[in-house]
Amino acid sequence: MTLYDNLAERALAGGVLSDDEALSILNSPDDDLLLLLHASYKIRKHYFGNKVKLNMIINTKSGLCPENCGYCAQSIVSVAPIEKYSMMKREEIIAGAERAAKLNAGTYCIVASGRGPADRELDIVIDSVKAIKSKHEHMTVCACLGLLKTEQAVRLKEAGVDRYNHNINTSEAHHESITTSHTYEDRVNTVDLVKESGISPCSGVIIGMRETKEDVIAMARSLHVMDADSIPVNFLHAVDGTPLGGVDELSPRYCLKVLCLFRFINPSKEIRISGGREVNLRSLQPFGLYPANSIFIGDYLTTEGQEDNQDRKMLEDLGFEVDLEPLKQPVS
Repeated sequence: MTLYDNLAERALAGGVLSDDEALSILNSPDDDLLLLLHASYKIRKHYFGNKVKLNMIINTKSGLCPENCGYCAQSIVSVAPIEKYSMMKREEIIAGAERAAKLNAGTYCIVASGRGPADRELDIVIDSVKAIKSKHEHMTVCACLGLLKTEQAVRLKEAGVDRYNHNINTSEAHHESITTSHTYEDRVNTVDLVKESGISPCSGVIIGMRETKEDVIAMARSLHVMDADSIPVNFLHAVDGTPLGGVDELSPRYCLKVLCLFRFINPSKEIRISGGREVNLRSLQPFGLYPANSIFIGDYLTTEGQEDNQDRKMLEDLGFEVDLEPLKQPVS
């Protein structure tokens, strides 16, 4: 057995990687990459078999955000030439769910820019979710609306929202290098709040924002402690006009090592290859599904994804199947 196989066996037995072991994954020689992917796939296969969860996003409100997040084209500090619009109508959000259903996307993610939802915006989301659930009761509906108050989380739960996404984005130590308009604790508190309201918590990261490898390990560990059910791993797609525009420090091989690390530290969780997949993993995208078990199809918030038929062909070529079960509970 290789070192990576031993680490996989320990992860499956409930063991925890040391910091040195976690760092050895990120620093592993490129010659070991297939061995590392094989070991991480043992963990992924144990919990999720050969199933892949498909997720689809609708950006219901674009730009106009008062926060100063350095990676985001929708931020107040961004001068990126993106489309900006206020909250969509209920009918448009419902139509998006119909498209998701036709594409066999098991999870439909309703996203809106901003620090947190205004009352009118929340009302539109709630009305939309009720209508979607009345027709597609088995579709997992995820909301991503920013920081929440307790009463807002309760209303979303009552409307039928299954999951709420609020990413930590980076490590606590690196947070203020990315944004100062809210704290790392603000983000963690929102994840805790939705959990307490009975909504499945989704929280993830953005890799490639000048963080250290120790920061990456800290992110994976924080999400383990937070017990996020779903972990989107984004790879920075730097947009000109944002403070991080022009940053390009990722290789496809390193991105795969990051996905493996997240699988080792969060063995039973849904790990989703998210934004930046196409531009950072490039021709190695298929290998990402050996540690990860979930992808987004279609476009992202302000950047384009690849054609849906390309993703389906990729899954078919890998011998993987689309997972249509809502909020699948891992096999123990």
